[in-house]
Amino acid sequence: MVSDARPLLVFFSSERSGPARRMESLLAHVARKERERLRVMCVDVDDQPHLAVRFRVSAVPTLLLVKGKRVVERIEGRASAPKIEAMLEPHLAARAAA
Repeated sequence: MVSDARPLLVFFSSERSGPARRMESLLAHVARKERERLRVMCVDVDDQPHLAVRFRVSAVPTLLLVKGKRVVERIEGRASAPKIEAMLEPHLAARAAA
């Protein structure tokens, strides 16, 4: 069995959060655009509160970038496409060069 070495972008959201709902289409676009270099996972904190506790998520939306079982980047609150791309680029560029 081969493990997937691509970084994982975890999107913590809630149906009750307007800012999180507004980010959903942006994250879907990122997932499509970077599907070769990045995995994207959405977590509803109301359905899976244990994950929010484990990763110390106190506000939604929150984005975590996980590499090698370690959180390497975090954005709390609503984020724009340029802000997300700036967070991802150093980690995806390193992957492309490897």
